[in-house]
Amino acid sequence: MLDVAVLHELPWPQGEWDDLAARAAQAAIGETPYAEWGAMPATIEIAVRLTSDFEVHTLNRQYRDKDKPTNVLSFPMIQPDLLESVTANSDDGEVLLGDIVLAHGVCETEAIEREVSLADHATHLIVHGVLHLLGYDHMGDAEAEAMEAMEQAAMVRLGLHDPYPVRED
Repeated sequence: MLDVAVLHELPWPQGEWDDLAARAAQAAIGETPYAEWGAMPATIEIAVRLTSDFEVHTLNRQYRDKDKPTNVLSFPMIQPDLLESVTANSDDGEVLLGDIVLAHGVCETEAIEREVSLADHATHLIVHGVLHLLGYDHMGDAEAEAMEAMEQAAMVRLGLHDPYPVRED
């Protein structure tokens, strides 16, 4: 079972953030070898925090040595090589997969630039963040292409926009 807890802070507007985050996380996991987690008795927990640029800037500087805000940060609690056995080895039936933090101003600006709603862009960033919690990354070209393909498939599953459309310049 998947349990997604959302902490919604200003300046994020009111919305259906709990449902949005749960659907995004489920769609992301559904595009990975961990799709069966949804039917397992163990509870897989993900925390999503919707907060300010200032807060994300502080976290980005503290944990990544980058002195600027970013759209999304992911903080995995499980090493990728242990994910295969994580649900079987849970002592109490609960597994904290990790935390995802989104910066309102950066997300809002990107949504406007991409001509999508804030909610739809946040959905994409939660999908992206969940994939990071599962050990996926985009440091090399092959990794980036694989991760982008999973993101695109998850967004299709949700009936939303392609986050990486081919643009002709």
